[in-house]
Amino acid sequence: MKIRKAVFPVGGLGTRFLPATKASPKEMLPVVDKPLIQYAAEEAIAAGCDQLIFITGRGKRAIADHFDVSYELEMELEARQKHAMLEQVRRILPSHVSAVFIRQSQPLGLGHAVLMAKPVINDEPFAVLLADDLIMAEQPVLSQMVERYDRFNVGILAVQEVPRAETKSYGVVDGRPWDDRLFQVSGIVEKPAPEHAPSNLAVIGRYILPSRIFHHLEQTPKGAGGEIQLTDGIAGLLSEKQILAYSFEGKRFDCGDKLGYLKATVEYALKHPQVGQGFAQYLSECCQELNGEERDMLAKVASEVK
Repeated sequence: MKIRKAVFPVGGLGTRFLPATKASPKEMLPVVDKPLIQYAAEEAIAAGCDQLIFITGRGKRAIADHFDVSYELEMELEARQKHAMLEQVRRILPSHVSAVFIRQSQPLGLGHAVLMAKPVINDEPFAVLLADDLIMAEQPVLSQMVERYDRFNVGILAVQEVPRAETKSYGVVDGRPWDDRLFQVSGIVEKPAPEHAPSNLAVIGRYILPSRIFHHLEQTPKGAGGEIQLTDGIAGLLSEKQILAYSFEGKRFDCGDKLGYLKATVEYALKHPQVGQGFAQYLSECCQELNGEERDMLAKVASEVK
């Protein structure tokens, strides 16, 4: 079966970006001129998904409004003959794509959020995308994964290597090399301490899962952080189905973190067709104005980032 449905868990509180996220969802934070959630939706649509399922919570109305039709705005743009802007607004949700919004009344974890999509998913395989993980890639990451899914017809988790010291912040897989950029998963652990991590392959916010995952999520007790973890549901799924981990091609930015968000903003701005050249010139001028001590500090930070 083709991957037609994509789930976006967007019910989190976004506390790391307070006070900016007090009244506005973190998924609506803009990177240059598009909110994070739109980048994720575009990635799903590019991979062939035509139904987007948003698991929302209190204070997330702006997400639904963003993907809704704004007749007043469209009429105003049309009256002013701003056709390029009008087309941009209409492309946010293409006519062949539908959006479903499901309210998660309590933030009980990623696994619980995914489980709430069960009535819409039915028995189909589906994708899960976390908007916090913004990935710059020549071919969108979910499209890369769908190609592997079409070939092997199994669940696929996006992974990347992280320093051992950081495994405590991720779900981490135990796997052996299986094919080009693919690993056969034999186990998965949520946020293990570095000394207990089975590898340094961390799961990043892109998943292709069979509908059977819902059965295991329904049986999953609260885990790390007192939440129902998607990782624990996947661990149960491994007992009956093969799952592959895919080391994707692309550069990932953790936009759930302030520094990661700022890095994404800079790199996406430099590649933006309208402002990239001017922004690069501005950064160059800023660097020239730094004193010697500030230049040394910037060079040190740049080398650490690389």
